[in-house]
Amino acid sequence: MTDVQGGFRGWVAARKGVWSRLRFTSLRLRLVVVFGLVALTAAVSASGIAYWLNREAVLTRTQDAVLRDFEQEMQNRAGLLPEEPTQDELQHTAGQMANSSQRFSVLLVAQGADGKPAYGNSGGLDGFTLADVPRSLRTAVNEKQQVDSSNKAEYHLYWQRIVADDTPYLVAGTKVIGGGPTGYMLKSLEPEAKDLNSLAWSLGIATGLALIGSALLAQAAATTVLKPVQRLGAAARRLGEGKLDTRLRVSGTDELADLSRTFNKAAEALEKRVADMAGRDDASRRFVADMSHELRTPLTAITAVTEVLEEELEMETGSMDPMIEPAVRLVVSETRRLNDLVENLMEVTRFDAGTARLVLDQVDLADQITACIDARAWLDAVDLDAERGIMARLDPRRLDVILANLIGNALKHGGSPVRVAVREADDSIVIAVRDHGPGIPEDVLPHVFDRFYKASASRPRSEGSGLGLSIALENAHIHGGEITAANSPDGGAVFTLRLPRDASKLAEQDANETDGKGSDGPKKGDA
Repeated sequence: MTDVQGGFRGWVAARKGVWSRLRFTSLRLRLVVVFGLVALTAAVSASGIAYWLNREAVLTRTQDAVLRDFEQEMQNRAGLLPEEPTQDELQHTAGQMANSSQRFSVLLVAQGADGKPAYGNSGGLDGFTLADVPRSLRTAVNEKQQVDSSNKAEYHLYWQRIVADDTPYLVAGTKVIGGGPTGYMLKSLEPEAKDLNSLAWSLGIATGLALIGSALLAQAAATTVLKPVQRLGAAARRLGEGKLDTRLRVSGTDELADLSRTFNKAAEALEKRVADMAGRDDASRRFVADMSHELRTPLTAITAVTEVLEEELEMETGSMDPMIEPAVRLVVSETRRLNDLVENLMEVTRFDAGTARLVLDQVDLADQITACIDARAWLDAVDLDAERGIMARLDPRRLDVILANLIGNALKHGGSPVRVAVREADDSIVIAVRDHGPGIPEDVLPHVFDRFYKASASRPRSEGSGLGLSIALENAHIHGGEITAANSPDGGAVFTLRLPRDASKLAEQDANETDGKGSDGPKKGDA
């Protein structure tokens, strides 16, 4: 059953791939459609013109031959009839006229000796009758014309095409000049119609073949034109993936070759720019790291002196001059602040350099949070909601840094009491730190984890360095977790820390990726 499902999914994926390549936004499909429309328009136009010209030629040739024969028969045979012929005479003459080379039906109408109309039909009683002749044609045939220099006959030959029972016919009529019967002719055009239908089918088949040929030609043209475009797209994707040494093989002197050259120049400039930026970034990180290390030596001596001064301040012997006591206290606090800033800078440098590593241990979250709060004397200001026994494999030192920054930030900028709640969610642990202060302004929320960002520009000098939350976020990321900041509907800010229950899997993945990058970097080649 699994194999069947896998085969069906593969078939569906293949069909989706075909349809994705044939979507109307595809340049290939648009080229085929445009070629097809142009070919269809040209073929239909040519076929229509050819059909119309052939139709007129066939009908005109047949019509002229039939009318010429009918007119000759009227002169040679109907013209010999007496002015008042009998029905038998009309019938006999009509039969003779119908036996001409064109094989048409004839109807002769004349006035008999009794003054009544007499009819002669080549097809008998059920043959061609006067009812089959359009009224407009009969009127035109019987209308007497005035003879003058431009019109030398009183009566003329008139014709008309009609359709009866889906069969085309040619109907014509004329009157014998000088007195005599009126003759009408009916000729079936069905053979000509069949010939024209065959011609139409042939032209339709030719149009279809032209359409298929244009589609194949468009496919070939699209393949020729789009192959360099596809190579360009693949190269652009590789460039976007960070393979900045990607270059296109250039051949020819057309516009696509110019585009490939432009791409190569842009890729080369981008590679050089990124290399320069990476060099400056490395130099900047080395500078911060070196500066931090260099500052630690004098800071160690200064810290020792400030500790002595702080002990003097705490002693009640009165040995400290009251005039310099505020200055001493300022030096002590600023030295402590400078020491924290240097430590934070060194930690940030390790994150930027990618040298920060996890030292994992099995941790009871309730005990870990309690230890963090107790070490900083926050027990009276923090309300902990965490059950014992919620275990996770994390780095205790880095978790302590995260908790200290989140809880300290809530105590410093929020309002007591601060509530820390721990809950389990699938394969992760969620720790929420909520205060009861005014909350975080909406314009500040997107920047709370930015380095050196302080919400109040009017207080540039504060106890914090602006790096605490950033370092907490980096420590969460190295665990494979995340920290989000929001405002609670009930008031106050809420920082939510989500960490995996076992961070060792991420550490193994990072180690494998590091080994892979070191052994097999991007290679230069043709796209």
